[in-house]
Amino acid sequence: MSLIHIALVTGGYSGESVISYKTARTIQQQLDPITYKTYWIDITLEGWFYVDEVGSRWPINKNDFTVSLSDRKIVFDVAFIALHGTPGEDGKLQGYFDMIGIPYASCSALTSAITFNKRVATAFAGAAGIPVAKSVLLIRGEETDWEKGVASLQLPVFVKPNNGGSSIGMSKVDQTGAALHDAIQKAFKEDAQVLVEEMIQGREFTVGVFKSKGTVTVLPITEVSVNADMPFFDFEAKYQGKSTETTPAKIPSTWSDQLSSMAKQVYQAFQCSGVVRIDFIYNEKEQRPYMLELNSIPGQSDASIIPQQVRSMGWTLATFYDQLVQDCITNQKK
Repeated sequence: MSLIHIALVTGGYSGESVISYKTARTIQQQLDPITYKTYWIDITLEGWFYVDEVGSRWPINKNDFTVSLSDRKIVFDVAFIALHGTPGEDGKLQGYFDMIGIPYASCSALTSAITFNKRVATAFAGAAGIPVAKSVLLIRGEETDWEKGVASLQLPVFVKPNNGGSSIGMSKVDQTGAALHDAIQKAFKEDAQVLVEEMIQGREFTVGVFKSKGTVTVLPITEVSVNADMPFFDFEAKYQGKSTETTPAKIPSTWSDQLSSMAKQVYQAFQCSGVVRIDFIYNEKEQRPYMLELNSIPGQSDASIIPQQVRSMGWTLATFYDQLVQDCITNQKK
């Protein structure tokens, strides 16, 4: 049986590239070399490159996504997108791969574009009957009357770039005035659109979901608790050890059933494929979860939440990534 040639696409044009490289490394280490030959594809603002085993950088031919080495031409069977932020998480790469006919292990271009835009994603979820927080969208250059729009929201609020992830540029604000203005300006440094969203009181959970062989599987639920000195689950809490992640979450079975059911509902409503991670707040007073956001390419460093959940389910990461790739190839043949 011949090797399946996988383009492991990583890097990106945003500050999330450092997380992308960690995700790609985990996937590369877990894909069985007997079945798969992986190629590290680094997408940067300077260009697209295949980085070989000795660190040499070979340019990608963007016309057909191939690489010409000194002695041969590399043609890829499938792309595994391990790139957070643009252009991997916002649907741009997916649209490119659709045009040139390369199957990829992630959500479609449309789903990725919708979920990358937090305002559009929550509006879409709300229309599908999924509870979401009330929010206001601010656009750079049109924010002169932002106080009027934000006044309709109850404090505290979260202020965050509308596009992007990893909680970069995000703030929690408890009062109007200078604090809110500063938080909005901080978010505008990361994006031309800023989302101001009411804070839902409750416990935070995150749920991985994937599809394999036509079946949608919900991974064990993780509860995320930030350290006492952290105001919320920001970049530092996520990636610098300032939070506690409990997998599986220690919650009543009724909560688990609600979260799992809603996670599957979200996955199907957004027509996801591959693995995604959906963040929720569970409001104990109302006894129901609210969807916060959907991550179409969740972080997968060895200590990240998705690998934790896969292991908690009793699977190895090697089996998990094999299922994602095989499902991607099977769907391409239909």
